[in-house]
Amino acid sequence: MSQLSEQKILDSLTAIIDPDLRKDIVTLGFVRDVQINGGDVSFRIVLTTPACPVKEEMESQARAIVAELDGVTNVNVTMDAEVPQGRGVANNVAIAGVKNIIAVSSGKGGVGKSTVAVNLAVALALDGAKVGIMDADVYGPNVPLMLGTGYDQPEVEDGKLRPIEAHGIKMISMAVLVPPDKPMILRGPMLHGVVRQFLTDVNWGELDYLIVDMPPGTGDVQLSLAQLVPVQGAVLVTTPQEVSLSDVRRAVKMFETVNVPVLGVIENMSYFIAPDTGNKYEIFGKGGGQKLCDEYGLNLLGEVPLGMEVREGGDRGTPVVAAFPESPQAFAFRKVAEEVARQVSIEAMKPDLVILSRSN
Repeated sequence: MSQLSEQKILDSLTAIIDPDLRKDIVTLGFVRDVQINGGDVSFRIVLTTPACPVKEEMESQARAIVAELDGVTNVNVTMDAEVPQGRGVANNVAIAGVKNIIAVSSGKGGVGKSTVAVNLAVALALDGAKVGIMDADVYGPNVPLMLGTGYDQPEVEDGKLRPIEAHGIKMISMAVLVPPDKPMILRGPMLHGVVRQFLTDVNWGELDYLIVDMPPGTGDVQLSLAQLVPVQGAVLVTTPQEVSLSDVRRAVKMFETVNVPVLGVIENMSYFIAPDTGNKYEIFGKGGGQKLCDEYGLNLLGEVPLGMEVREGGDRGTPVVAAFPESPQAFAFRKVAEEVARQVSIEAMKPDLVILSRSN
């Protein structure tokens, strides 16, 4: 019988391929801290996100493969995650400690963008990520209401605002800086200043993901965000109907113009299941999100159904993923969070393009 060794264990684990990065988990550096004590083997698998949708499958595969090696009597696999720093996000950027900035945007209002942003943030936190949400929808700042934080102003420490915390995430919003009944009358330069303040004058701490709830449309806030910090990617929210899709097409083109990758599309209000009959009604049409993705070569990140639970959770300040975790809407948002985290990891792990000049 050949002697058990760390190299033998690592060699065996090269059979496990990450389905998104298309390399084995040893080459990717996911396998760490291999320990051998007689027939007992332990090691960690460190993934690129705690929301990895194949985490359990990968753990099961690793346990089974190592258990087949000669001399192994017990296998202990610890699953862990380290979210990678987004590409182009240097150590000296304005938001120290924030690894990935994700913009949640829509071409038009009324499609549930803020609801999606809040539930995405809370779902990522429930999976174990460190998450913040920046309410950049300055004309209609609803995130505090949806998170149930009230409108108390944040404290100031060391010259920076301390974000308000709720449901495991950090939050800042114009709604907690000005009276709730005061209208936001801001021009372009003032909007730019607000975005800069939210980015640089807030003590965000260490975050895996900063979700930015953008105002609808393709205006000053979107441009300011892209100019001030490297955005890892944008998530576009639409409903299935054509009137929403036509506006989202403009958003796709805008993000292309400012060199922000579009991570994918979330189709909100995809259908409604009547609670009394169980009948499914596609109130806003069918397949609009997939149509848009096919048109531009984008990823459909998920389809979220209509439901009273979403409204009830938002009105009482507890997002549906936390208030009604067993509901179809919560399940859809959790799957969306997994897909968004997956796309962020793929984007972050892409090699940088290096152009070599030809020597004369």
